[in-house]
Amino acid sequence: MNKFSKAKSDGNVCTDMFVGMDLHKNYLQVAVLDGKGKVLKNSRIDNDLSKVGRFFDRIGGSGNSSDVKVVMESSCVWYNIYEYLSEERQLDVSLSNPFKTRAIASAKIKTDTLDAVKLADLLRGGYIAKCYVPDRKIMDLRQLVRHRIVLVRMRTKLKNKIHGITLMQGIRITDTSAFSNNYVQKLKQLNDYRIDAYIRLIDSLDSEIKKVSKEIQSRAEKEDMTKLLVTIPGIGYYSALLILSEIGDINRFPNSYHLCSYAGLVPTTHSSGGITYHGAITKTGSKHLRWIMIECVYTHMRISKNSNITRFYTRLANRKGNSKAVVAAASKLLKVVYWVMKEKREYHV
Repeated sequence: MNKFSKAKSDGNVCTDMFVGMDLHKNYLQVAVLDGKGKVLKNSRIDNDLSKVGRFFDRIGGSGNSSDVKVVMESSCVWYNIYEYLSEERQLDVSLSNPFKTRAIASAKIKTDTLDAVKLADLLRGGYIAKCYVPDRKIMDLRQLVRHRIVLVRMRTKLKNKIHGITLMQGIRITDTSAFSNNYVQKLKQLNDYRIDAYIRLIDSLDSEIKKVSKEIQSRAEKEDMTKLLVTIPGIGYYSALLILSEIGDINRFPNSYHLCSYAGLVPTTHSSGGITYHGAITKTGSKHLRWIMIECVYTHMRISKNSNITRFYTRLANRKGNSKAVVAAASKLLKVVYWVMKEKREYHV
């Protein structure tokens, strides 16, 4: 009888086993604790699903093993392992928020072995700060809209490269808008091999962006929630789908303030000795949601000049400047998004 079987069969020992997984690109450090916190195993295995599967076979984590609980930190390599263990293995898997978990269990000595044990022990004690894991549909939408963001930012970098070359050479093209057809033709006349290469890359990215934009438009038009979101002035189909993919289930937020906090659009607060100070926004949570809401609020104010949000922005900008006013207005617009999604109704003034 191995120690895992003994841990399950011994009447004096809690049958639950807690597995902490410290994930890395090429390997995983996996610690197994029993219900009393005793380390049963602490192994390094390759980051390969077949080897992960064999490891859980050895500890009894297969099929309907409700007594095996797993925790891993959110990182760039978590999703396929999480999906494999939770869906194929049907295990109870938690995704830990690395920032909050480190705040709970900070340590001066940090190794993979200790981190895995720490994660398992926090899970055993019920102290894991869990991340929200969306379903497959929302994950697919999220990857689609983020792919477009990456392509657009790559194109912007290439355009900035061209601007840098023209500035360095003292070239000014002022009689047409930047990167219009006429502008591009004048760039080509410069016969600069670098600019010509960047233009070819930009053309290729333009083609890819059009393809993914068409797919986004198609998917957005099929989603009931995006149809509701586009009734809000300033929000189009692309931004609506991005908002939906970043938020997922709106019911996980108890109120609109929590949604704004998730987007990092609430101010930091320090209160001590009866004095409360509000600083810059937290910038925690979803950076993509924060970015798109700021983009949307600019559009909203341009097309809805007399809305409550626009008037709020104008009053605040006169006192505190444009930057703070835009962020505050974006937070208000996100609260409108919250209620449209929560009540599943179109926006109305």
